[in-house]
Amino acid sequence: MDIEDPSMTTPVDQKVPKVRRAKSGGSLGRYLVIRALLIIPTVFILVTTVFVLMRATGDPITAAQGGKLPADQLAERIHQAGYDRPILVQYVEYLRDLLHGNFGTTLSDHRPVTQVLTHFGGATLELAVYALAVAFIVGIPLGRIAAHRRDKAPDAVLRIGAILAYATPVFFAGLLLKLIFAVWLNVLPVAGRASTRTELTLQKVHHPTGIYIIDAIRTGDPAVVGDVLQHAILPALALGMLTAGVFLRLVRTNVISTFGAGYVEAARSRGVSERRLLRKHAYKPALIPIVTVMGLQVALLLSGAVLTETTFEWKGLGFQLAQYLQARDFVAVQGIVALLAVIVAVTNFIVDVIAAIIDPRVRY
Repeated sequence: MDIEDPSMTTPVDQKVPKVRRAKSGGSLGRYLVIRALLIIPTVFILVTTVFVLMRATGDPITAAQGGKLPADQLAERIHQAGYDRPILVQYVEYLRDLLHGNFGTTLSDHRPVTQVLTHFGGATLELAVYALAVAFIVGIPLGRIAAHRRDKAPDAVLRIGAILAYATPVFFAGLLLKLIFAVWLNVLPVAGRASTRTELTLQKVHHPTGIYIIDAIRTGDPAVVGDVLQHAILPALALGMLTAGVFLRLVRTNVISTFGAGYVEAARSRGVSERRLLRKHAYKPALIPIVTVMGLQVALLLSGAVLTETTFEWKGLGFQLAQYLQARDFVAVQGIVALLAVIVAVTNFIVDVIAAIIDPRVRY
């Protein structure tokens, strides 16, 4: 008679523990909701800061027209605009107008600020895309090369170049590029978004977008497309190299860090070549931090666009912002800066969403 081993049986009343799976979808959804809600206080703080700084210099009418008008006319305009009311009342009305999409009316050219934003916003967006393209094309491959040749001469040269690219003022880089390529070599245009002939052609496009490269492609004329791209090279280089230096050092640091990971060491022990390790195992994980810092780089590009557009007479929001600052038109300045603050906040949210989708470790 066989005796059954009790250790080989499972009592009926004994419950086998169940493995609980983490609900990654729930945590991702919670993360996205929290990040979306954080947009509201972020924009509120930025808009409030802009309002306080603008009012710290006095009312916009006095700032723009002080010394140009008699005292009685100046007082009448201040009263009509409502700038003689308590500052708290002005602030509440300012927030109410922003919620309704009303950014005010410029004092220097009497245009709605929303019209200025829509008219010149496309140019700034186009320049930012060009600059990001330069940063990706230049910074990421060079960061990969620096990591592959680490602690050697190419690595040292690239690291020094990245520091110089980041530390060089945008306006100085722009003037230097203009001197070399527009004056000495005479191979690229010195300023503007397009030649006069091309701009006349783009004005004939049905429902123009304000983004010259899109409107140029819609014309179907390769000469127009080429002219637009030629005018974009120098501004894109001047602004894009600033971010390229950041990407280069970030990619280099993360690739070197990934090279020391356990799975890379295991692949190396199996005889996998260093080039294949770089391409298959270390390069792609190193790109994840690029996504996470891209939101900060968008803010950097928008701030650098003011100097870049002024240097190259690229008529976008940055160029107009400089003009309004010279005219002391604080209503226009306040509206443009408020819009840029909203763009930065929304862009950071989008970047966080992409980072959370790519990297499952990004959760609350």
